[in-house]
Amino acid sequence: MHRSVRYLVVVLLSSLLSSLLAAQSTTSLHGVVSDSKGAVLPGATLRIYDAQTGFARTVSSGADGVYQFLQIPPATYALTVTAAGFAVIKRENVTLLVNSPATLNFSLQVEGATVKVDVTSEAPLVNTQDASIGNAFTERQLIRLPSEGRDPVSILSLQPGVTFIGSDKQVDQGNDSRGGSVSGARSDQTNITLDGLDDNEQLLGYAFQGALRATLDSIQEFRVTTSNGNADEGRSSGGQVSLVTKSGTNAFHGGVYEYNRSSIGEANDWFNKKAELGEGLPNTPPHLIRNTFGATFGGPLKKDRLFFFLAYEGQRKRETTQITQTVPSDELRSGMIQYLCDPTDPSNPHCVPGAQSSAVWQAPPAATVPPIMQALTLVVQLTWQVWLATAHCG
Repeated sequence: MHRSVRYLVVVLLSSLLSSLLAAQSTTSLHGVVSDSKGAVLPGATLRIYDAQTGFARTVSSGADGVYQFLQIPPATYALTVTAAGFAVIKRENVTLLVNSPATLNFSLQVEGATVKVDVTSEAPLVNTQDASIGNAFTERQLIRLPSEGRDPVSILSLQPGVTFIGSDKQVDQGNDSRGGSVSGARSDQTNITLDGLDDNEQLLGYAFQGALRATLDSIQEFRVTTSNGNADEGRSSGGQVSLVTKSGTNAFHGGVYEYNRSSIGEANDWFNKKAELGEGLPNTPPHLIRNTFGATFGGPLKKDRLFFFLAYEGQRKRETTQITQTVPSDELRSGMIQYLCDPTDPSNPHCVPGAQSSAVWQAPPAATVPPIMQALTLVVQLTWQVWLATAHCG
């Protein structure tokens, strides 16, 4: 019995690990290896290597000189090309972005002596493999671009063809899916994956916001495909958002951060200012105080084999909310009701179209009002005054 349970647990864990490994976000690199005269070189050996994680893969060029690195993790690699009778070429800083097939061609020189050519500049890679349209953002861009409240959603929306309303509270994104549309498709038609796993919020379907929120400092890179997605993407007719989180490397690294948004330099809303000055109150802007803090830490569990990465972020916010309410006028509080009269009413011959008529309600003498009604009236008046005070303070 215990042996069967252990066997079942092993099978379940193996299935889970297999699904996680199969779901990782990947990229690819293609190209042609040729000699100095443009003739293709079959059988050339190409090795790609990531010094931070120890990941390496070796392929050979085919009979047509074409080589392919398929389904490799997005990272910055060093690429070495060797062929018999030709000088070795080593290309550093080959940055491959998630879901962005890259092309890099090599031209080898005949080896007259032992020669090694090192290219250390970052290679400009162009996607010539498919017709997908979109942009990939690296960690450097994520750090340097400004974001509201350190929310990755504000950076994800920086794409041509995207209509994003941000955090506008006048629009209920739960019922209005137009904000955050990609190439005309509504926001709930965006497909979001986190490290290759489904991260879609099935209930609300907010724009660029998955069920599991990823902090800005935990994202390594991302890509938003706005149109012409590949066959490995889909599920929805809108944008295809691929998020890749950071991973540990062969060196321990981490960071601590804190960002504070204070009340210095706050500006008052025009309508709020008008209401305050109209009531004889000082011009006091609403407050928005936000304190965002967190930490990240990663490193190796086993060099070149197993890594870990932890990220935590917290936020404390104090915000003044403006509320617009309809309250009775002074005339209505005193019992005077004004309304538009009906010019066709024969009982009101003095009615002018568009004018207002007034009806005045006179309170009955206190002696004719039962004591229970007097007490009820007092309770209503006190409740009304408390409500007015509370609404005014808010």
